[in-house]
Amino acid sequence: MATKLLLETTAPFQGLPELVAYNEGLFEAEGLDVEFMERGQNAPKGTNTNATNPNLLSPFMGHASTFETGQAGMYNACEWGNYRRVQDTNVQGRQLGRRSIVAYGALVVAPDSTIYTPQQLANKLIGVPYFAGTHYLCLLMLEGFLPRDLIKTCLAPNGSGTRYRSLMNGEIDATTLTEPYITVAEKAGCRIMVLSPFHGTEVANPGVDTETYAAFNRAVKIAVGRINADKRKYLQYFIDAYKSDPEVAALTVDDLNPSRLQVVEPAPIPEEELQRTYEWMLGWDMLDGGTGAEDLVDGQKQTEAHDFAASSD
Repeated sequence: MATKLLLETTAPFQGLPELVAYNEGLFEAEGLDVEFMERGQNAPKGTNTNATNPNLLSPFMGHASTFETGQAGMYNACEWGNYRRVQDTNVQGRQLGRRSIVAYGALVVAPDSTIYTPQQLANKLIGVPYFAGTHYLCLLMLEGFLPRDLIKTCLAPNGSGTRYRSLMNGEIDATTLTEPYITVAEKAGCRIMVLSPFHGTEVANPGVDTETYAAFNRAVKIAVGRINADKRKYLQYFIDAYKSDPEVAALTVDDLNPSRLQVVEPAPIPEEELQRTYEWMLGWDMLDGGTGAEDLVDGQKQTEAHDFAASSD
């Protein structure tokens, strides 16, 4: 009998290998009955230029919204946001390892902007999706150019498409985007100020046991191999997921940059990187310091599951 695994819904830029594993029967081949559960029903739908302090907001508006109500057993999101969500969880969620896709985020300005370098973003309003990957990435990318007190952000929706339209409508001076909206923005004449890859992690509740997570990783590992063998084929996912948007529907695979599609085999979170990320978040007052970095990961299950997956190849 297949093991039921309820995952929160994901998108190609953050979960392509999981989508491929699902669509191509790889989870089923590993004895998993995977079902995707909708999330983010209460996530912000528009930009709020008055909301400038994420600590006054819930980290569960988008990612983990379904997980925290017990309707999903696992989800993936950026590592920084997951540190915060695991700190605040009410269902004993813990990180189990890194997700396999290395996402890309870009900080962009509109075509008619007078901003041409990151230094010129001092005291400019940047719309970011609080507690999502490009929120944190924005801060990290700008720290090399600006003092922290000159980096000004406000709450923008989780979807890159909505943030792109907010930028083009003049509501904000800059915003962060992921694919395919980095490409859409470039074709519209927007300028990229900074671009960077970033990791994410998987978070699960205690009901996801070692064997289940190992089976999940085996299926994802096969998907990673297939994607790396034919990136052009799988770049189509980025268009298909947003084809209701005419600007995305007008794209072809040739418009997308294959170097921005990077997938690697699932792996544990390196301890030294875990600690550095934890300390960086403390420095921004994004964690309360009540737990140590090691408390944000189920170290035993992470090690056992990855070892078990490797030994079962």
